Amino acid sequence: MSLGQVLRSHRLAVVALLAMLTVVGGYRDSALARGSHQRAQKQVARSADFGPRYADIVVDANSGEVLHESKPDDPRHPASLTKIMTLYLLFEQIEAGKLKLDSPLTVSARAAGQHPVKLGLKADQTLAVEDAIKALVTKSANDAAVVVAEAIGGTEEEFARLMTRKARALGMAHTTYANASGLPDDEQITTAREQAILGRAIQDRFPDYYRYFSTPSFQYLGREMRNHNGLLGQMNGIDGIKTGYTDASGYNLVASLRRNDRHLVAVVLGGSSNGARDARMRQLLEEHVVQASTQRIAPKIMEAAVPDDSEDYVPIRPIKAAVSAIPLPTPRVTPSAVAPTLASVKTEQALAPKHVAMTKRQGHRARAAAR
Repeated sequence: MSLGQVLRSHRLAVVALLAMLTVVGGYRDSALARGSHQRAQKQVARSADFGPRYADIVVDANSGEVLHESKPDDPRHPASLTKIMTLYLLFEQIEAGKLKLDSPLTVSARAAGQHPVKLGLKADQTLAVEDAIKALVTKSANDAAVVVAEAIGGTEEEFARLMTRKARALGMAHTTYANASGLPDDEQITTAREQAILGRAIQDRFPDYYRYFSTPSFQYLGREMRNHNGLLGQMNGIDGIKTGYTDASGYNLVASLRRNDRHLVAVVLGGSSNGARDARMRQLLEEHVVQASTQRIAPKIMEAAVPDDSEDYVPIRPIKAAVSAIPLPTPRVTPSAVAPTLASVKTEQALAPKHVAMTKRQGHRARAAAR
């Protein structure tokens, strides 16, 4: 073989090797690109749930049917959704004639000393019942919540026991209240399903007073306070009801929508921000309102008697022991699952940190509970 033939042979071999490396490199780049795209998709999927605290439920209030749910029975902190129950007990007092809308409620030093968000009430002044209602549904004022609690229960602690008893009477078997405002407390626990029960029950029981939840703003001592519910006036059919936020709970919302004779009550817990929570709620409601019934066939949520010695009444302490004993739910959810019965509830390793970030009282009391 001549020298020229040898050189040509080597050149052909080098060209073949380079071509092979190019093909292999192309496959490698393509694989890397696919892997990067898949990782991005997974990241988007994870972020769509706003993190491990997220839970939601959509209920057709006309039929009682659950139209959508995600972790509806996992224990979560309610934050200022707590004030829905505070208002339920206040409406009950008004309905019974024990209080009137213009009744003056005395502000204690303890109420005045609550952490924000609050009205800035002073000890020994008075607050009219109607102003208290509007302060709770718009500004979500923690000082006003304690004023109401002390007026009805004598102390906030006793009022919290009344709240928990009322929850049991409504079939909210796994909701426990420790205060009237929703300020951080390890023992204050609820679920998305049970907040939907309460959101329906307060409308069934107090249709006239429920209208306060649609109050767009509240004037108090020359200051205007706008409702924290960003969907009010922005989404067709929204008529309430309440927002909530703490570090441990994330951004919460119970919403009620009435449109074309359809009625939905939905709950979103653990949103990553006000905007993300509201966007998710809007999406859930728009997706499922077309499935809702146009005729009311579900019975109203009625209260059941809860005897003083009833095992169904779980004392405020110890909540951890009470929650750890909750049984697993049945695999499928039926319309009766949101009826006023004692719902079964799932716990994931009894309030495991990856599912619920429980707030310690010390160091967190200064954070606002409710927006």
